[in-house]
Amino acid sequence: MQLGITASQARQYSPLALAFLGDSVYEVMVRERLLLEANQPAAKLHEKKVQLVCAEFQAQAADRILSQLTEDELGVYKRGRNANNTVPRHTAAQDYHKATGLEALFGYLHLIGAEQRLVELFAVCIEDAMSSI
Repeated sequence: MQLGITASQARQYSPLALAFLGDSVYEVMVRERLLLEANQPAAKLHEKKVQLVCAEFQAQAADRILSQLTEDELGVYKRGRNANNTVPRHTAAQDYHKATGLEALFGYLHLIGAEQRLVELFAVCIEDAMSSI
Protein backbone atom coordinates (compact mmCIF):
# COMPACT_ATOMS: atom_id res chain seq x y z
CA MET A 1 0.00 0.00 0.00
CA GLN A 2 1.67 3.19 -1.18
CA LEU A 3 0.70 6.11 1.02
CA GLY A 4 2.67 8.76 -0.89
CA ILE A 5 4.62 9.84 2.18
CA THR A 6 8.21 10.91 1.77
CA ALA A 7 10.94 9.78 4.14
CA SER A 8 11.14 13.31 5.48
CA GLN A 9 7.42 13.35 6.21
CA ALA A 10 7.55 9.90 7.82
CA ARG A 11 10.36 11.00 10.14
CA GLN A 12 8.02 13.71 11.48
CA TYR A 13 5.93 11.08 13.25
CA SER A 14 6.86 10.22 16.81
CA PRO A 15 8.83 7.00 17.18
CA LEU A 16 6.03 5.50 19.25
CA ALA A 17 3.50 6.33 16.50
CA LEU A 18 5.78 4.60 13.99
CA ALA A 19 6.06 1.63 16.36
CA PHE A 20 2.27 1.54 16.67
CA LEU A 21 2.02 0.99 12.92
CA GLY A 22 5.13 -1.17 12.69
CA ASP A 23 3.81 -3.59 15.29
CA SER A 24 0.93 -4.50 13.00
CA VAL A 25 3.10 -4.55 9.87
CA TYR A 26 5.51 -6.97 11.52
CA GLU A 27 2.71 -9.16 12.87
CA VAL A 28 1.00 -9.42 9.47
CA MET A 29 4.30 -10.45 7.92
CA VAL A 30 4.73 -13.13 10.59
CA ARG A 31 1.18 -14.40 10.09
CA GLU A 32 1.60 -14.55 6.31
CA ARG A 33 4.90 -16.42 6.62
CA LEU A 34 3.46 -18.94 9.07
CA LEU A 35 0.44 -19.56 6.91
CA LEU A 36 2.57 -20.08 3.81
CA GLU A 37 4.93 -22.43 5.67
CA ALA A 38 2.20 -24.96 6.46
CA ASN A 39 -1.56 -25.29 6.48
CA GLN A 40 -2.12 -25.86 10.19
CA PRO A 41 -4.97 -25.35 12.64
CA ALA A 42 -5.40 -21.73 13.69
CA ALA A 43 -4.50 -22.53 17.31
CA LYS A 44 -1.10 -23.92 16.23
CA LEU A 45 -0.49 -20.91 14.00
CA HIS A 46 -1.33 -18.62 16.90
CA GLU A 47 1.12 -20.42 19.22
CA LYS A 48 3.91 -19.98 16.69
CA LYS A 49 2.97 -16.36 16.03
CA VAL A 50 3.22 -15.52 19.72
CA GLN A 51 6.80 -16.83 19.77
CA LEU A 52 7.80 -14.59 16.86
CA VAL A 53 6.11 -11.34 17.90
CA CYS A 54 7.17 -11.22 21.55
CA ALA A 55 9.62 -8.53 22.65
CA GLU A 56 12.37 -11.05 23.39
CA PHE A 57 12.31 -12.46 19.85
CA GLN A 58 11.99 -9.01 18.27
CA ALA A 59 15.02 -7.81 20.28
CA GLN A 60 17.06 -10.72 18.91
CA ALA A 61 15.77 -9.93 15.42
CA ALA A 62 16.80 -6.30 15.81
CA ASP A 63 20.31 -7.40 16.77
CA ARG A 64 20.47 -9.54 13.60
CA ILE A 65 19.60 -6.67 11.26
CA LEU A 66 21.52 -3.77 12.86
CA SER A 67 24.65 -4.24 10.76
CA GLN A 68 22.56 -4.18 7.57
CA LEU A 69 20.69 -0.93 8.21
CA THR A 70 21.34 2.25 6.28
CA GLU A 71 22.18 5.39 8.22
CA ASP A 72 18.59 6.61 7.80
CA GLU A 73 17.13 3.28 8.95
CA LEU A 74 19.48 3.12 11.92
CA GLY A 75 18.37 6.61 12.94
CA VAL A 76 14.71 5.56 12.90
CA TYR A 77 15.54 2.38 14.85
CA LYS A 78 17.44 4.33 17.50
CA ARG A 79 14.65 6.89 17.88
CA GLY A 80 12.23 4.03 18.50
CA ARG A 81 14.59 2.20 20.84
CA ASN A 82 15.22 5.33 22.88
CA ALA A 83 11.59 6.45 23.03
CA ASN A 84 10.23 6.94 26.52
CA ASN A 85 7.69 4.16 26.83
CA THR A 86 6.35 2.07 29.67
CA VAL A 87 7.83 -1.42 29.88
CA PRO A 88 5.44 -4.28 30.70
CA ARG A 89 6.33 -6.21 33.87
CA HIS A 90 6.81 -9.52 32.05
CA THR A 91 9.44 -8.14 29.66
CA ALA A 92 13.07 -7.11 30.12
CA ALA A 93 13.43 -3.36 29.57
CA GLN A 94 16.31 -3.77 27.11
CA ASP A 95 14.34 -6.26 25.02
CA TYR A 96 11.26 -4.05 25.02
CA HIS A 97 13.23 -0.99 23.86
CA LYS A 98 14.93 -2.94 21.07
CA ALA A 99 11.56 -4.37 20.00
CA THR A 100 10.08 -0.87 19.92
CA GLY A 101 12.98 0.24 17.73
CA LEU A 102 12.32 -2.63 15.33
CA GLU A 103 8.62 -1.83 15.19
CA ALA A 104 9.34 1.87 14.58
CA LEU A 105 11.60 0.89 11.69
CA PHE A 106 8.96 -1.40 10.18
CA GLY A 107 6.33 1.33 10.51
CA TYR A 108 8.63 3.86 8.87
CA LEU A 109 9.50 1.58 5.96
CA HIS A 110 5.85 0.77 5.42
CA LEU A 111 4.89 4.45 5.39
CA ILE A 112 7.46 5.32 2.76
CA GLY A 113 6.44 2.36 0.61
CA ALA A 114 9.73 0.46 0.96
CA GLU A 115 8.03 -2.92 0.84
CA GLN A 116 10.98 -4.71 -0.79
CA ARG A 117 13.27 -3.46 1.97
CA LEU A 118 10.75 -4.68 4.56
CA VAL A 119 10.79 -8.13 2.96
CA GLU A 120 14.62 -8.19 2.97
CA LEU A 121 14.90 -7.18 6.62
CA PHE A 122 12.08 -9.48 7.69
CA ALA A 123 13.85 -12.44 6.09
CA VAL A 124 16.92 -11.71 8.22
CA CYS A 125 14.75 -11.22 11.32
CA ILE A 126 13.25 -14.66 11.13
CA GLU A 127 16.05 -16.65 9.53
CA ASP A 128 16.54 -19.93 11.37
CA ALA A 129 13.48 -19.20 13.54
CA MET A 130 10.98 -21.05 11.40
CA SER A 131 12.70 -24.38 11.86
CA SER A 132 12.92 -23.99 15.63
CA ILE A 133 9.26 -23.24 16.34
